[in-house]
Amino acid sequence: MRLALLWAACLLPGSPALPLGPGPAGEGDPRWQLAQDYLKRFYASDSKISNANSLEVRLKRMEGFFHLPITGILSPRIIEIMQKPRCGVPDVAEYSLFPNHPKWTSKVVTYRIMSYTSDLPHITVNQLVAKALKIWSEAIPLTFKRVGWGSADIMIGFARRAHGDSYPFDGPGATLAHAFAPGPGLGGDAHFDDDELWTDGSGRGVNFLYVATHEFGHSLGLSHSSDPNAVMYPTYSKEDSKNFKLSQDDINGIQMLYDNSCPHPAPTKKKDALEKQIQKPLPTVFEVHQMLQRT
Repeated sequence: MRLALLWAACLLPGSPALPLGPGPAGEGDPRWQLAQDYLKRFYASDSKISNANSLEVRLKRMEGFFHLPITGILSPRIIEIMQKPRCGVPDVAEYSLFPNHPKWTSKVVTYRIMSYTSDLPHITVNQLVAKALKIWSEAIPLTFKRVGWGSADIMIGFARRAHGDSYPFDGPGATLAHAFAPGPGLGGDAHFDDDELWTDGSGRGVNFLYVATHEFGHSLGLSHSSDPNAVMYPTYSKEDSKNFKLSQDDINGIQMLYDNSCPHPAPTKKKDALEKQIQKPLPTVFEVHQMLQRT
C-alpha cells in the first residue's frame, strides 16, 4: 500500500548557497545532511542514473518542481523550502494522480473516526472532519457518510509513535500525519500524530482542518501539486492554512478522477526537457556523494 502523506519539519538556520562540489565548505555543514535526507526522501532518482550523479539529479528535479532556475546549487531559497513543514509524498509537476489512478468506485464513501486527540473536543473534531470532506464533495459527485462502528473506506484516527502501519510517528515537531491512496486494507486511511498540538485554526498549533483537507485529498487519490496556491502543494505554513479553499488546480485534479461530465485539463508536460537537463552528469558529484555518506 502506497503511503500518501507525511508532514515533516527540518529546522536549520538559513545560509548562503553551496555548490555541489568537493571541498571543506561542505564538510560538517548540516545543510548537506539536510539536502541528502530531503532529496532522498522526496525526489526519486532514476535507477539508470549512477549513484555518483544521484544527488545532482534529485536537486535539479526539486528546482524544476518549484519553478526555480536549474543550477544544482543549494541556494538559500532551496534551503528555505527544505526547512518548511511538508508532505512526504514525492513531488511531481502540477496536480498529480497516483499510479494506476486509484479511486473510490462507489458514489458513497464511508468514514469512521476511530480515536481522538485531547487537544480538541470530540464534537469539534467531528465537525472539522465533516467540513474537510465537504470541501472535496462540493467539487465532485461523491457523498461522504460517517459510520460509528465496523469498517469504513476511510478510517481516521490520532496515534503516537508506532501504531500498526509500518510508518511510526516521531514525536512533536516532525511528522504531522499520513494517509493512504484508495484501496483495500489501509487504503484511504488517515492518521494524525497525537504528539502535535492540534487546533481549530485559532491560536498556536497545527490547523487540523487544513491538514485534514490535504490528507483527504490523498485518501481520494490525489498526489501533489506544484501550484503554490493548491491545497495539495507539498509544504505547509500556518499562513497558508487561514481562510483556504481548493484552488482550480485541486479542482481539476479531483474532477479528473471523479467527474466525467465535462472535460478537464491534464497536467502540462514539461518533464521531457527537464529530464534531459537534470541527467547531465557533473564531474564533482561523486566526491560530494561520498562526503555525504560519511556525515
